[in-house]
Amino acid sequence: MRPAGGWRSLMPRPHLGDVMAGVSVAFILIPQALAYAQLAGMPPQHGLYAAILPPIAAAFFASSPYLQTGPATVSSLLTLGALSVLAVPETHGYVQLAAVLAIVVGLVRVTFGLMRWGWVAYLMSQPVIVGFTSGAAILIVASQVPSALGVTGLEGGILGRAVTVAVHPEVWEPAAAGLSAVTILLVLAGRRFHPVFPGVLAAVVVGLLFSLLTGYAGPTLGAIPLGLPPVTLALPWTAMPALVLPGIVIALVGFAEPSAIARTYAVLDRKPWSPDREFVSQGVANLAAGLSGGFPVGGSFGRSSVTRLAGARTRWNGAIAGLVVLAFLPFGRVLGPLPQAVLGAVVVAAVVRHMAMGDLFRLWQFSIPQAAIGWATFLLTLALAPRVDEAVIVGMGLAGAVHIWREMRVRVDVTFADGTLSLAPEGVLFFGSAPTLEEALVAALANHPEATRLVLRLERLGRIDYTGAVALRNVIEEGERAGLTVELRHVPLPARGLIRRVIGREPT
Repeated sequence: MRPAGGWRSLMPRPHLGDVMAGVSVAFILIPQALAYAQLAGMPPQHGLYAAILPPIAAAFFASSPYLQTGPATVSSLLTLGALSVLAVPETHGYVQLAAVLAIVVGLVRVTFGLMRWGWVAYLMSQPVIVGFTSGAAILIVASQVPSALGVTGLEGGILGRAVTVAVHPEVWEPAAAGLSAVTILLVLAGRRFHPVFPGVLAAVVVGLLFSLLTGYAGPTLGAIPLGLPPVTLALPWTAMPALVLPGIVIALVGFAEPSAIARTYAVLDRKPWSPDREFVSQGVANLAAGLSGGFPVGGSFGRSSVTRLAGARTRWNGAIAGLVVLAFLPFGRVLGPLPQAVLGAVVVAAVVRHMAMGDLFRLWQFSIPQAAIGWATFLLTLALAPRVDEAVIVGMGLAGAVHIWREMRVRVDVTFADGTLSLAPEGVLFFGSAPTLEEALVAALANHPEATRLVLRLERLGRIDYTGAVALRNVIEEGERAGLTVELRHVPLPARGLIRRVIGREPT
């Protein structure tokens, strides 16, 4: 795979703006990594591990100078869904399975990139993406409600726990609820004040000061083990087959946001980008995460926008962010008194923009089948939690089934005048829809037995495959056997060679 811009573009010179952007992002990434580790069912220090080597590794291969790699909300939720049925979250076995899952995701993405399969980033239909992300956002918020309100020790599913807490305000911890409200306000209002405003960092500082000055008695982050990321190959590799399917789902779903980020900024800057290289960069990042005690990672739109606004010029800003997180590890104990409510509220504030319920409702205005796909994916995401990866698989299956169903429905307009019978098929003429054309001819001859001439007008066909060409040949032969003079008109240019070879006449 030769990257856009040549191999030299893999090693651009760093710029002062990259240093400023990397440091700025690191201040956001540290608390987010801790929060997303919680969401993924991982001990907090493993969130930091996932924020060190992955962005450094991605910097060598990415095509976008702004894409920030590390722990992300959707990938974290998918990780929890895939692993919570195999092991107890935050246990040693769970942590090891998360590492293997990250390696599976990395292998899938690297393979797609090296095989130049970047186009698969566009295979997930928009209704599936909107339905899943909306459902996932609700689940993510629901999963953080107990923590944000200072309630612990609840049983039940994600939505069940959230509803239980919501309808019993008497169990809320007032201090935790207040800190959560302040955190969400700082993050969301900070973005409106200025896109680079470090709302997450400000919320963490406020939470720490409140905890230290008031002797906060609610759940806190606690002691974070110090030390470098545990780089190791001693993992439960025998579990890999069970993780292949969820790994593929995370590889595809988790790539939707990074690809959208890179594509958006490439348009704004009028510079090329390569989905193949982004697949490789995100794959290498996940391999690094799996080998260093992390979990599946992805791109962050919020951190990437900060990178661009902070003046980044090259991909080294991501590596700098990872190095800053690494330098912070020895000082991790300072975050011990941080209330868990703050981390829960950080996650809530990060996923609010993913609640695209308006987009889901608007789907009904454009297409009933596509709206049905979006809503089915949305409802399945909620119903199958925590196995949200299964909802994505079903949604993609529904999208494929609807596509095939629509492709098989070729419309054939039939007109008759002065002894001439005209058939004008519209759609895609392939093996699934070919019988429709032959059936239309039989019906038309039955309705107009006096016809002496048959004209096949093909200008409204989008594509013709071999079986479709054979169907056309059969229609011509059947018409001629019925005593009709047959004429083929307006054959689409891309299909003319095929028609010439299959039918044996020069198309017009």
